[in-house]
Amino acid sequence: MKVHRNIKLLSWFNFLLDFRFYSPIAIIYFTSVSGSFALGMAVFSITMLSSALFEVPTGIYSDMIGRKNTLVWGAALSVISVLCYAIAGSFVVLAIGGLIEGMARAFYSGNNDAFLIETLDETGQKEEYAQYLGTTSSMFQWALAVSALLGGIIAFYSFQLVMWLSVIPALLGFIVSLQMIEPKLHKKDETNIYAHLKEALSLFKRNYKLRTLSISNIISFAQGEAGYEFTASFYNTLWPVWAIGIAKMLSNIGAAIGFHFSGRIIGKFKSLPTLITGKVYGLISMVLATAHPTVFSPVLMSSSSVFFGTGSVAMGSLLQKEYSNEQRSTMGSLNSLVGSIAFAVVAFGLGLFADQIGPAKALLSLQVFAGISLLLLWKLFKKK
Repeated sequence: MKVHRNIKLLSWFNFLLDFRFYSPIAIIYFTSVSGSFALGMAVFSITMLSSALFEVPTGIYSDMIGRKNTLVWGAALSVISVLCYAIAGSFVVLAIGGLIEGMARAFYSGNNDAFLIETLDETGQKEEYAQYLGTTSSMFQWALAVSALLGGIIAFYSFQLVMWLSVIPALLGFIVSLQMIEPKLHKKDETNIYAHLKEALSLFKRNYKLRTLSISNIISFAQGEAGYEFTASFYNTLWPVWAIGIAKMLSNIGAAIGFHFSGRIIGKFKSLPTLITGKVYGLISMVLATAHPTVFSPVLMSSSSVFFGTGSVAMGSLLQKEYSNEQRSTMGSLNSLVGSIAFAVVAFGLGLFADQIGPAKALLSLQVFAGISLLLLWKLFKKK
């Protein structure tokens, strides 16, 4: 069936989207080109600020022009961003690549989840959203795992080769996006953009559970993603460059397994308890690994990745239940908008801290945000 074809294509698209040979050593490459941790992390910040700038417009346009068209535009911009990274000889070119990558992410944010849930709704499988989200999302992690192992080894010989090889899967992802089919249940929205946005904001204001989940998710995203992008610099103080890919691979495999089995785990233990359990383990493992760094720290940090997969699907399921059908993509983009801005600030601050106090202590200080995110979820659980 065509809708099933959509899901298969989305899985392969997700794989190709994150199959970047440079992923395990991106911060090391950016730092070597720019000259400091702060500027290296600034590239990630620019990406997220760009994503934030285009979040709401692209989310609204997705609701208006369709999921497939939005996805194709994102895939095309991804190709251009990787090309910029490959030719970069200065921070300015890296920044341009980050700007374009942020635009690409904005096209995916909210849109791809809406694309999936509407595809499932078309065949009466909407209730299985968590299962399919976990399966399709696991492809991100398998891609990162394979590219991490290969990228780390290739980077030991040539950083430039790593960057240019990453162009190939980006091009393939664009080709796959052209083969997708617009869900029939999605109707192009002719609503005034500002009225559309006002309705979405009104729902955030009225719905306490949605507000609390969103704030926790935003804080967790900023802290978790900034930390993840920076871990290679910390690993590099303990392991050689070629081995960094191994630690990243272990982390991605763990996340892939978590994503794959998330539907069954959430079905048994429910979304909120699953989410809280993972966050508790993640916080403890990060504190232990960075407070007293040893050669085993990368392995300990990687062990928490299983809960990243289950936690991501659990949070996604909880948020989707609170979103309205009319502004589903727009509300997802609003959530990502604030998350992107928060990430930009946290990532640059992390780089500045690392230049002053070193990678380990900088990562340790980051765990304050993880604690705040966990506290918000615990309050929601107790209220329930």
